Amino acid sequence: MRITEAESEVLAALWRRGPMSFAALIAEVKLVQPWGDATIKTLLHRLIQKQAVQSVRQDGRQLYHPLLERRAYVLDQVQGLADRLFAGDRAALLRAIGEPPAA
Repeated sequence: MRITEAESEVLAALWRRGPMSFAALIAEVKLVQPWGDATIKTLLHRLIQKQAVQSVRQDGRQLYHPLLERRAYVLDQVQGLADRLFAGDRAALLRAIGEPPAA
């Protein structure tokens, strides 16, 4: 599943706080991004379409739950970096990260 950087901000809010109402999600995202409500709503809608987030009616209100686990997302991002820079070789990526900076 391809998650954009902007969409990952919405997911990060859900990973930090767990299931939230739309109003709470907007407030949480706005703590780190100066986006308007409509932008956040669009990103949330895309994540629902991608089945990364689910809307559940609970106690009389809609709550948004992450379906994509943070660990799975992080592993996918690491593999994507390894694919782009090291022909998919994660060990080479780890060696590059572990090397001291060039002088």
